[in-house]
Amino acid sequence: MIRALALLPLAALTLGAKDDPLAGRVAGKPQQCIDLGMSDGPTIVDSHTILYRAGAGRRVWKTGPVGDCPWLRPLTTLIVHAYSGSQLCANDRFQVLEPGVSIPSANCRFTPFTPYDRITK
Repeated sequence: MIRALALLPLAALTLGAKDDPLAGRVAGKPQQCIDLGMSDGPTIVDSHTILYRAGAGRRVWKTGPVGDCPWLRPLTTLIVHAYSGSQLCANDRFQVLEPGVSIPSANCRFTPFTPYDRITK
């Protein structure tokens, strides 16, 4: 079953040292799928980084496009084609919709999802 989800962009993030959304987090083993019901997002950071947040921000999932997806940039909208019901998986397709444009981009695919957890002291 194919489910297309239009996901609105969240605030654009800049990856400066102070504003790095992954600062203070440690990367875990990449996963093939994440549960969409347990995550917020996406947040498009740049042309190679998409973040989904889970568990009130305790975990951040980092993914990006397989290869080049030149349309991907902050403030664009993702149209996600999830093939696994309530899960979003590596190689699921997405399209990018630029503000003011009604025709989405060609298909891009997700890379595996790497979890980043807060470092506990």
